[in-house]
Amino acid sequence: MVDQPPAWNDIPAVHWQGGELDCQGCVHAPLRAEGRCEPGRMCMQDAYARRIDRFFRAHPELANQHLGHDYFEVRAIAARYADVFRLPALMNDPDETVRLQLALRLPQRQLLSMRDDAHREVRIRVAYGLAAEHLPSMMRDPDYHVRATVARRLSEGLLPLLINDPDLMVRREVAQRVPMPALWRMVEDSESEVRRIVAERLPAPLLDALVDDPDLLVRWQAAGRAMGAVLARFAQDPEADVRERAEQRRAELEATAPPDACAGPSLHSV
Repeated sequence: MVDQPPAWNDIPAVHWQGGELDCQGCVHAPLRAEGRCEPGRMCMQDAYARRIDRFFRAHPELANQHLGHDYFEVRAIAARYADVFRLPALMNDPDETVRLQLALRLPQRQLLSMRDDAHREVRIRVAYGLAAEHLPSMMRDPDYHVRATVARRLSEGLLPLLINDPDLMVRREVAQRVPMPALWRMVEDSESEVRRIVAERLPAPLLDALVDDPDLLVRWQAAGRAMGAVLARFAQDPEADVRERAEQRRAELEATAPPDACAGPSLHSV
């Protein structure tokens, strides 16, 4: 069997400005002489990010020197290894790739200053990294993905503030976490995807609010959790799939009921 070349060797080594690599003119030429860097494998002049990263991983002490490099990939990768106290100088870097790296490493005080970054991906990472007490300040971010990230981490007590968010993705996140009684307010959400989540979490006695839901899957989900008289109502659903799910639920309840438990109302008695 012929050995396959490493993945990094499949991509030609090209200087980040184009053309061939110039080891002689490189500021780190002494490393090459000592065998501590290798064109095509680990080189900070290369256009390929993985080779740049391999260079700084081997020589993290050199990262501080290259935070002002003209190539954004060099600045971004150097920011992974540079001293944290040197990073605030890059908070206004023109490239979002660099600022993304800062959002992963900066302490809270500096991270707060990046909540209004121009690029959504940077703000998403900020929302992932901010301490919980600072998340409310990003609840009105113009990007739905940022707000969804906030909803995923926000304290339960503040989640009701996002119940009427205009975006489906945000409301889905809210429906998965918001406690009662705020969850009850979402039974009439305009999107069936949200109501299906509500059907999975709403206390069983309140599932009657979904008996006439226009979405079959919402009713099917609710029928699988209903009990007593509410379950009997789902047994009369116009859709066979919902009636079948209600029957399965009745059988499950009967199978787990204590022998001396009082029988509930029959599904067929309504």
